[in-house]
Amino acid sequence: MAAADPAGSPSGNPAGNPSGGSSKNRRSIAHRVRYAVRYPERVPAHARRVARDAWLRLKHRDHISYYRAVMAADTARSPEAAVGHNPSVEKWERIGRMQFDYLVRHGLEPRHRMLEIGCGNLRAGRLFIDHLDAGHYYGIDISPAILLEAQRTLVREGLQSKVPYLALVADLSFEFLPEGYFDVVHAHSVFSHSPAHVIEQCFAHVGRVLAPGGFFDFTFGRTEGKEHQVLHEDFYYRTETLVELARKYGLSARFMDDWEELPHRQSKIRVSVLKEADGRPGPDVSAAP
Repeated sequence: MAAADPAGSPSGNPAGNPSGGSSKNRRSIAHRVRYAVRYPERVPAHARRVARDAWLRLKHRDHISYYRAVMAADTARSPEAAVGHNPSVEKWERIGRMQFDYLVRHGLEPRHRMLEIGCGNLRAGRLFIDHLDAGHYYGIDISPAILLEAQRTLVREGLQSKVPYLALVADLSFEFLPEGYFDVVHAHSVFSHSPAHVIEQCFAHVGRVLAPGGFFDFTFGRTEGKEHQVLHEDFYYRTETLVELARKYGLSARFMDDWEELPHRQSKIRVSVLKEADGRPGPDVSAAP
């Protein structure tokens, strides 16, 4: 990249933020008991999530429909809460800024074309839209409710002249998007809410829409122990699982150690098309046409 691009690690053994990964199993009874004892004030909210999870699983058999219903419920309560667990507006803005600053440090320029998977209500998207040339931002989401909030964010921020694209999707096949078009694909806090088959579908198709030299950054809930999920909302994976899954679809993946230095509980992996990696330290979006 044109800007400094600190080396990543394919093994995913960071020396930074200890909260990025853990061997604890958040689904285990022992963990739940310890958590309840430590945070008794959070028990009622979790009980409501458990009840909602059971009800929505009865109504929606596939994960996309299930999580769309989760997003509708969370958005009705608070658009900020729908893209994070009960954040304040200040925290919503801070996390969006952190995502934006990270990609700018890694060489994101106004001329680049960006696809944001799970754009939500434009927590970071509003900054990307303002930074990029008009028409260079494309945001997709599975939630109609949150996309309406994204439109409100555009109006509030006065970004109409940047003519961003916002699209509702039912999967991550990207069939309606052009081949070799996007310099950067970005998914923040999407795979942390996705079962393996949804991630695999994304890996199977994201290479087609990446421009030469482009990359795909995503965050995920990392565990160094047994992979697990909490309800049908939160999923935890080992780094090597996602690296190998990406390789299955011709993608080179590396763990982004410098992201671990930031105050965020999820970890980050960057993938690029394997045949373009060629042993280089990382993709170079500055070379994209």
